[in-house]
Amino acid sequence: MLNSTVYPTFFILVGIPGLENEHKLISTYFCIFYILALLGNITLLVVISASSRLHKPMFIFLSMLASNDILLSTSMAPKVLCIFWFNARIISFDACLLQMFFIHAFTGIESGLLLAMAFDRYIAICQPLTYGSTMTNNLIGKFVIIFVVRAAVLVGPCLIMIKRFPAFKTNIIEHSYCEHMAVVKLAAADIRINSAYGLFVAFTVIGLDLLFILISYAMIFSAVFSLPSKDSRVRVFNTCAPHICVFLTLYVLAIFSFLSHRYGKRIPPYIHIILSDMYLLVPPMLNPLVYGMKTKQIREYFWKVFFYKYR
Repeated sequence: MLNSTVYPTFFILVGIPGLENEHKLISTYFCIFYILALLGNITLLVVISASSRLHKPMFIFLSMLASNDILLSTSMAPKVLCIFWFNARIISFDACLLQMFFIHAFTGIESGLLLAMAFDRYIAICQPLTYGSTMTNNLIGKFVIIFVVRAAVLVGPCLIMIKRFPAFKTNIIEHSYCEHMAVVKLAAADIRINSAYGLFVAFTVIGLDLLFILISYAMIFSAVFSLPSKDSRVRVFNTCAPHICVFLTLYVLAIFSFLSHRYGKRIPPYIHIILSDMYLLVPPMLNPLVYGMKTKQIREYFWKVFFYKYR
């Protein structure tokens, strides 16, 4: 443990405090989730890239989501597994900040892509006649640039403010990865500005995106339930309901993680940390199944790409 006058060159990640004896068991589940996330998202990328008929806005967004999911889970899972398996707890100061940036930036991009996909579905279902003229490659490119720039601009200052701390009380992080507030709490300085800015970023990105996604799906359901065909209503509901469950899993767990660091003093640390880990692993694992394999075109081209000669 460091003296409060020392500026650390490295941090020590605890893993999941209170469950040290269960690290091996927990690591098994984490490893399975991570492998499934990699296999599912890589498969999705291969199928979409191999078929020119899938080069449409919905599937382009889906391939971007798959790429982001691979990067998001990889920015956290390998280090966590090294902690659990090899007791490799040390991470350099700069590497810690880099991991923090990637985790929070990719989470922000993930949120933006889910918003773009909800908007795509809204246009396709509620305004089908204007879909071709609205969802152009130019608009898709603008969406991607906005989400990437937004994430970098909002997350970047968090790192700068941490670098400006004069000293740290300790270099031991009571977490399994370099989460923003877990690092900020170690500073031997006033952290109110950092805490407030972290909440601002969280609710600017996740709060607004979730609001607009819910509005989009509310308008979709309103349009669908006005259709005379019961089969059409059931089909759209069966498609959208799993989507809502998956993005709510991401948002609920993410918001819980952000708030529990500040206001969840009565919550056992291991519960907070496990849920924080899960929101970076579970959605990347589920997205290929819910957004991909439940889509008829994806299933058809999956069999063609992997089991038949496809041209």
